[in-house]
Amino acid sequence: MYEQGPIRPPSEASSLLVRVTRNCPWNRCLMCPAYKGTTFSKRTVDEVKSDIDVMAKEHGPYFDRITSAFLQDADTLIIPAGELLEIIKYVKMKFPNITRITTYARAKSMKKKSVDSYKALKQAGLTRIHTGMESGSARVLKMIKKGSTPEDIVTGGLRVMEAGISLSEYIMPGVGGKPLSEEHALETARLLNIIRPDYIRVRTFAMHPKSPMQKMVKEGAFIPMNDEEIVAEIRLLVSNLDEMHSHFRCGDFSLNLLMGVDGYLDSQKDDMLQELDSYLSLTKRQKQAYSLLHRSGHYFHRPIDLVNDKKVLDQVSNDIERLEKGAEDGFDKYIHELMSYQLPQPQTDDWT
Repeated sequence: MYEQGPIRPPSEASSLLVRVTRNCPWNRCLMCPAYKGTTFSKRTVDEVKSDIDVMAKEHGPYFDRITSAFLQDADTLIIPAGELLEIIKYVKMKFPNITRITTYARAKSMKKKSVDSYKALKQAGLTRIHTGMESGSARVLKMIKKGSTPEDIVTGGLRVMEAGISLSEYIMPGVGGKPLSEEHALETARLLNIIRPDYIRVRTFAMHPKSPMQKMVKEGAFIPMNDEEIVAEIRLLVSNLDEMHSHFRCGDFSLNLLMGVDGYLDSQKDDMLQELDSYLSLTKRQKQAYSLLHRSGHYFHRPIDLVNDKKVLDQVSNDIERLEKGAEDGFDKYIHELMSYQLPQPQTDDWT
């Protein structure tokens, strides 16, 4: 038997999952349910090696097909560089066909490692780091209790980039709420323009029913945004991003309403802005229909084509009217509920 953590990036769906740490060392972010109810711990190098040995035996018949590995859980870089180097080298020794090794990391941990440490990790085989920026706004980061500052994000990101390791920064449209939406978009764009990561992965904010942010909503401290407002925020963000060779990625996450906003900023920025504008130019009812179709699971169709079909729009309008009559803000509440179903579940009923 060997251990595996609860989550990994979508891009690591076929990767060997190697658990180096358990859960998240911070685990206080108000918007993240993934590790709530768990305790963080570091695993020893010998424990990890033992797991790798078992994996090598188990995957024996398919040995040559395994070409990538992902190091779990939420912040592998929190362990000393020497230990991480030993683990990476052991993975490659046991699985010699592996050419890509990636991991999650928090900005605080990224900042603590030197460029020389990153260069050594790259030489050993670490090829990409995934990290949750969420926002470039100091006020938003403080509000959601992210545990990092814009300076942490920039310093850590620049060190990874200088070492030549691929960097994937995750951002979260909507997490600042209505009052901080513009600041959230502009400051996030500002930090991304400094770091210039290889990937900018969009993870539209959705609120878990057990999140402490629900209390903030009731108290008026947080005002959620609807799909139209979030798309407008994304447009502001994209319009303020430099035309750099970064892949702005919406297509790998179904909570992103406009999954077609996906491409390199130095060659496809105008196309992405056009896609955003095509949605924003729709009527209110068409936008609602677009949201309902997408949030109901029509990921593999183009909702913008469907809502331009009068027969489809008339049919969906009946459902929208029913939701609007059911309760105040009934439609938006239903959409938020559908979105929450796609979030990881906390491992506790007392997420405070």
